[in-house]
Amino acid sequence: MHNREIVSYNISNSPNFKQTQEMLDKAFSKYEKLDGLLFQSDQGWQYQMYQYHKALADREIIQSMSRKGNCLDNSPMENFFGVMKREMFHGHEFEFNTLEELEVAMEEYIDYYNNQRIITKLKGLTPVQHRNQSLMI
Repeated sequence: MHNREIVSYNISNSPNFKQTQEMLDKAFSKYEKLDGLLFQSDQGWQYQMYQYHKALADREIIQSMSRKGNCLDNSPMENFFGVMKREMFHGHEFEFNTLEELEVAMEEYIDYYNNQRIITKLKGLTPVQHRNQSLMI
């Protein structure tokens, strides 16, 4: 939430816990020290599983889950999905002939979003620029 960067993601044809575990593993491999990190999720079934709780607890990560009907904590992610759909997908739906083409477009958009797309709330910086600037302080 600090810099709106997409740290990790996993694209799948159907939701399953393996998808969630792979996303966590990618996120965990990027950073050495995660203890004390506040990890926000919604109330999806995968975030209520013992394996998910244990993966966070093993790294001393604090799980935060919005109460039912409260989307305020999850609003930055919902905002990202809306921006991605509007900028990458709407108006281009019929250009994707396969799910693989859509997946490549999504991956390219996430890279663009993190590294090239400026965000007004980040004072005109990209998410990665904002993170790097914050680390220099």
